[in-house]
Amino acid sequence: MMAEERQQPNLLVTGTPGTGKTSLCSLLADATGLRHINVGELVKDKRLYDGWDPNLECYILDEDLVCDELEETMSKGGNIVDYHSCEFFPERWFDAIIVLQTDNSVLYERLSNRGYTAEKLQNNIECEIFQVLLEEARESYSHDIIKTLPSNTIEDMSSNVELLKNWVQSRMAN
Repeated sequence: MMAEERQQPNLLVTGTPGTGKTSLCSLLADATGLRHINVGELVKDKRLYDGWDPNLECYILDEDLVCDELEETMSKGGNIVDYHSCEFFPERWFDAIIVLQTDNSVLYERLSNRGYTAEKLQNNIECEIFQVLLEEARESYSHDIIKTLPSNTIEDMSSNVELLKNWVQSRMAN
């Protein structure tokens, strides 16, 4: 089913770990009634992985299994997908790609508070510095559906939820 045929939009919220994806998605789901799909949790719960990366301390997800698992849900619409990567998701799934961006000092503090190892911390800070996820989105999706949003403060979070809630409501009204 194409985006024009869905009754409710699908959004992808992406960004470096620690930029506030899960918090934003939870708040936006509460505000709109859309379904929040945390891909990291889905991968763990449904065992959609090929193994464990001990250096980065994360599962190595199986992209094909993830896409197969989500295909029917995404075709129905009404989803907010939360994941730190985006290039493997089919473009047809999404009406908007939201890339959250956080200042390095804020991100460093958030990730340090999570207890990230030095290697994992460095990888994620470099990812944000070089805007890896924004570039990944630009290479994978139409530029007119990509929106970058700052995610440094509670005020940013509130304004992002309000902006996206209004966008979702306008899409559902059409």
